[in-house]
Amino acid sequence: MSTHNGLRCKALAVACALLAGCGGSGSTDSQNVSVNSGGTGSRATVSAYSVAGAPVDPTMTVAAERQDEKLVALPAGTAVDANGLPVSMPERSAVRFLNQATFGATPSDIASVSSRWRDGWIQEQMVMPITQTNWDRVRALQTAWFNAQPNPASVSPIGLPYELLDAALWQSFIASPDQLRKRVAYVLSQLMVVSMEGLAGNGYQNPLLAAAYFDVLERNAFGNFRSLLKDIALSPAMGMYLSHRGNQKAQYDADGVTVLRQPDENFAREVMQLFSIGLVQLNVDGTRKLGPNGKEIETYSTDDVMGLARVFTGWNWQFDTRDGSGRQAGNPGATSVDGASRGINSVFCECYRNAMVMVDADHSPEAKTFLGTTLAAGTKGEASLEAAIDVLFNHPNVGPFIGRQLIQRLVTSNPSPAYVARVAQRFNNNGAGVRGDMKAVIDQVLRDPEARSPLNITAPSATAGKVREPVLRMTGLARLLGLNQEALAWNATRTMNMSDPATQLGQSPLRSPSVFNCYRPGYVAPNSKAAELGLVAPELQIATETSVPGALNYLQAFMAGGAPKTSGSVAIDFTPWLGLAAKADAAELVSDLNLKLANGALSGTTQAAIAAALGGSSANGASAQRARVRAAMLMVTSAPEYLIQK
Repeated sequence: MSTHNGLRCKALAVACALLAGCGGSGSTDSQNVSVNSGGTGSRATVSAYSVAGAPVDPTMTVAAERQDEKLVALPAGTAVDANGLPVSMPERSAVRFLNQATFGATPSDIASVSSRWRDGWIQEQMVMPITQTNWDRVRALQTAWFNAQPNPASVSPIGLPYELLDAALWQSFIASPDQLRKRVAYVLSQLMVVSMEGLAGNGYQNPLLAAAYFDVLERNAFGNFRSLLKDIALSPAMGMYLSHRGNQKAQYDADGVTVLRQPDENFAREVMQLFSIGLVQLNVDGTRKLGPNGKEIETYSTDDVMGLARVFTGWNWQFDTRDGSGRQAGNPGATSVDGASRGINSVFCECYRNAMVMVDADHSPEAKTFLGTTLAAGTKGEASLEAAIDVLFNHPNVGPFIGRQLIQRLVTSNPSPAYVARVAQRFNNNGAGVRGDMKAVIDQVLRDPEARSPLNITAPSATAGKVREPVLRMTGLARLLGLNQEALAWNATRTMNMSDPATQLGQSPLRSPSVFNCYRPGYVAPNSKAAELGLVAPELQIATETSVPGALNYLQAFMAGGAPKTSGSVAIDFTPWLGLAAKADAAELVSDLNLKLANGALSGTTQAAIAAALGGSSANGASAQRARVRAAMLMVTSAPEYLIQK
């Protein structure tokens, strides 16, 4: 066995230790992301976001962040002011914050956060424009695929690879400068799921539908939640996925009483259960309200679903009359228009991204009663939709229900009720009287005192942190290894869907197996220490005896330049670590990777074990040095302290 293979086996053993210690996949689950409580939740004062007229919250300032850093010993060489406070954010804290807010820290990002602190960096990110839409990325890849065929005019557009969507998303996640927007949109895609696995189209339709849906999430990431809710309701991808595109009013028998067809209830149910209010009533801190009988109070009934389903009838394609070349386009299911012309432009249709429109003849004319509201019989479709969105948006559950899940996806799986309350209050009022301001909500999630304390690095509590999901492990490595460049073209002819748990990551964006995401927010890993402590561990639902070594093998192959391949002049770059790899003592190499990948979270014992596994001999030559760096990265990213992101 070669030295490199021996190191790889060592990393696999570390990963398996995580599975044994933290618990793997099982059936225990709770869809409701809340904490049981017999009383009303604790109330938090409204925190301020940096908007005109908003008061300043003293816990959400750079001065407060600088004070935080003194909770633990500052790294050697840290520049301080006259009061002993750090002038710049220590690198360990900058990396930790970037691991929460982006798809992975890069040297330039670290420098930016260190000088600007969290507030300055967030403000810069929130005004940064979208560099390229996912729709345009997919269209470019589709065009390139056609042009690469031996005889493009003879190729059916149906044969376009579904993986073009995957290639576009991976490139966007890894290379786009507007990292916070992309990361928030990815989080929203896990809460308001549309999956390529459930779109009943073909190779040219599905990637465009899914790309347009992710664009909806990106556009609304820093907007208002009400707009987000309306836009996903009218998204053709969501209409296809949850079957309300083409949803028709009830049909009755000749007697006018016997129902022959009811409106589809799929979207009406999920928009309440998963996208806005959840299953049970919540206090502002996310704890469950209890009725006089001591039992939880359901948020909606079957009758509410039926009433809301009537709202979502009559919505259908908004056809654009022209294709990409400006000619008349046909039905979106067609493969060519205007006779003989074929190719990518012959199937391009704006209807895949246009918001759905109302077909009055298909809309339910009956009264619509849901969530304590009744819309009179004869209310038009557009007016019904606006009223329904208002009812959902203003429900008191939305702040704690959505806020808690944003915290879970970005910061920690088990936030305190006080943390949830502060985020929910920012949802309810951004400090300037605006409800649903996503900028204010994301700002609170990422800059809350519970999110930023450096004690979570040096002395984390038993409840702090979250499991680092495979997608983020992949993007974190890719960005650190120099693949964060827009000029890099991912080879879309290779399999980019990384959902196979045996040979790939076991997870891929917009590839969820169901509307419930790859894992549920209330998942409890059976027979685990987390379960003993009453903690949820959502990401462990996809950590199995198959997926853990599968992801490890995939990442090892990726670092070796294998999967996925890239084309162009940009390649994985190990240059920054070759000098450290040349040293006999691997301690410095391990320490640097610990800082840049795991924000210094690896214990001295773990670092020593990795350094020992790397051996005490210097690596001579670039090839041997690269192999040593790859082995070190493999073991660092397999360590429990890395996999459990504190």
